[in-house]
Amino acid sequence: MLGLDIQDVTKRFGGFTAVDHVSLSVPLGQFVCFLGPSGCGKTTLLRLVAGLEHPSSGRILINDKDITDMPAHERRFGMVFQSLALFPHLNVEDNIAYSLRLRHKTARERHARVEELLALIRLPDIGKRQIAQLSGGQRQRVAIARALAQEPAVFLLDEPLSALDAKLREDMQVELRLLQQQLKITTILVTHDQREAMTMADTIVVMAHGKVQQIGAPIEIYRNPANRFVAEFFGTSNLIDVEAAEGAVVRFGDRRIAVGSMPAGLAPGGAATLAVRPEDVRLARPEGAAKDGLPGRVVFVRDMGASIEVHVDCAGTSIISVTTPRDWIGLAPQDAVTVELPAEACRVLAS
Repeated sequence: MLGLDIQDVTKRFGGFTAVDHVSLSVPLGQFVCFLGPSGCGKTTLLRLVAGLEHPSSGRILINDKDITDMPAHERRFGMVFQSLALFPHLNVEDNIAYSLRLRHKTARERHARVEELLALIRLPDIGKRQIAQLSGGQRQRVAIARALAQEPAVFLLDEPLSALDAKLREDMQVELRLLQQQLKITTILVTHDQREAMTMADTIVVMAHGKVQQIGAPIEIYRNPANRFVAEFFGTSNLIDVEAAEGAVVRFGDRRIAVGSMPAGLAPGGAATLAVRPEDVRLARPEGAAKDGLPGRVVFVRDMGASIEVHVDCAGTSIISVTTPRDWIGLAPQDAVTVELPAEACRVLAS
């Protein structure tokens, strides 16, 4: 296939397995995020792709060519690290042109390519500046330009935005995604930030304990998490311990909750987890609520301007609802309330 193909790759460090039989394909021109908590194996997997680590078993191919044993410098993959690793003794132009010099490009060719890349990252007039004179966002863009200078087949990014402040980070997420779409370059980003992954990725690979937990489009993973770990890690979910009943129904205490579907093989009486996103949880005053709602009491209300977050205690289980000011019914702590869970928003995960 055209693109990157990781085939049953495992990486062990002594007795520790950092990457455990991972297989996935990255089509040509796609933006893929490796997402997961610290220690899940995502950076090790990226380093295996880059050639900075060698797999204990398995193969890595690019455009159907096996590159498993190919040294990193021969792969011609562009890479931007969290530290950026810019050369402080070189100015911006010389940093970007570094790989071109190693490839014996002429001074004229190097200068033309640097100008092209500086225009691409929208910093056309900073070529002669020293790295110390740049802001955090400018350094980030220069690091990206330097990685792109060699016209890589694959662009690898290891949490490159983590050192930026929140506003600049969000701006750079959009800038980087637009740049990738313009260049149509196959890109892999490592991040622990699910919001960043949702903003930028065509496909997200969720990892934990060295294994792939789920692969899919951002909205598919958000709406249909494969297991409890994904539901808990990817966004905010209400995870409610329930028991399977007959048909598409679960029990929560003495209440029955209709759900959209049940996992295969989950028999009545089996323990399960009900996952519901906070924005799908509806709150109503008891006198006007549906009969199959869950009775509860408001514990905490947080008004965040564009949204209002409400924590409700239902028989010892905390359930979070998020609503808009437009739909707010004016609840306060200690108010009695009924929690309504629409069947189509309820996903049952086997415990």
